[in-house]
Amino acid sequence: MAEKSYEEEHPTKAFGWAARDQSGVLSPFKFSRRSTGEKDVRFKVLFCGICHSDLHMAKNEWGTATYPLVPGHEIVGEVTEVGSKVEKFKVGDKVGVGCLVGSCHSCDSCNNNLENYCPKMILTYSTKYHDGTTTYGGYSDSMVTDEHFVIRIPDNLPLDAAAPLLCAGITVYSPLRFFNLDKPGMHVGVVGLGGLGHVAVKFAKAMGVKVTVISTSPKKKQEALEHLGADSFLVSRDQDEMQAAVGTMDGVIDTVSAIHPILPLISLLKTQGKLVLVGAPEKPLELPVFPLIMGRKIVGGSTIGGMKETQEMIDFAAKNNITADIEVISMDYVNTAMERLSKTDVRYRFVIDIGNTMKI
Repeated sequence: MAEKSYEEEHPTKAFGWAARDQSGVLSPFKFSRRSTGEKDVRFKVLFCGICHSDLHMAKNEWGTATYPLVPGHEIVGEVTEVGSKVEKFKVGDKVGVGCLVGSCHSCDSCNNNLENYCPKMILTYSTKYHDGTTTYGGYSDSMVTDEHFVIRIPDNLPLDAAAPLLCAGITVYSPLRFFNLDKPGMHVGVVGLGGLGHVAVKFAKAMGVKVTVISTSPKKKQEALEHLGADSFLVSRDQDEMQAAVGTMDGVIDTVSAIHPILPLISLLKTQGKLVLVGAPEKPLELPVFPLIMGRKIVGGSTIGGMKETQEMIDFAAKNNITADIEVISMDYVNTAMERLSKTDVRYRFVIDIGNTMKI
């Protein structure tokens, strides 16, 4: 008789890597997942992207961490079990889970497919689930999630490079759609060429939009134009370049999480243009009102997307061959990756090969 695997012997047991304190250092961690409920999908995690949020949370830099903390909300894998009332998925399907695993299903936001703005939304890790247990993320060998919050990954998308789309991808796709910056021939600026910025360029170009990358680093010009396909490049510290572009853009997607002036970005907008912030600086930005009044310009914000829109985004990515540019790493490299991420030493997203390198 064949010897049973650890998973077969312990059906609700899970294995991952967790931070135990504000040092943010991750180490192996055994814990329990809930049994598969009637509307749950259980899947084997194959890859998980490393989002900058994971670094902030592991170190409790936003003050909301609960330890032990298993990060990860760019999770993809293969279904191993479905509950009796699951309708959309079957064993063997390729699936993903992003930043959300629960919401109230009854508020205005939920009723409008905007679970990401539900006041009672449940994040994929370090929050309380409906049953009072703590949620654990995708730096682990398995996930159990209500099918409503599970995304189907199309067969033509490589799982490793699709994983970051579940956070970075939807974070930029949603504002392009909602603020109507998705019309062919429009001119949109993308501030910052990192994990969010590089996929923003790809999505905007696939929508037929003219894209200008705006960066503090002249070194990124060749990458932006030749590799990512941007139409033009502005060095934000070059006053002559910025002045020449004043009033030329229908919208700007600002992905930068560091403190930075937004007046120069507002100046780039046409009359009735829109500046949308998707980065999250730790301190308030200074908002000059006069330039807004004089041009009927809008400053807005956006965070991820609802489940319907997230599936739409993944399907759009599959149709247009959009993936993240990634560096695949082993599980035991994660602390080094976090150090490199803190220095922005990644092009453009780390993805952990959970399936092949998570050792029990």
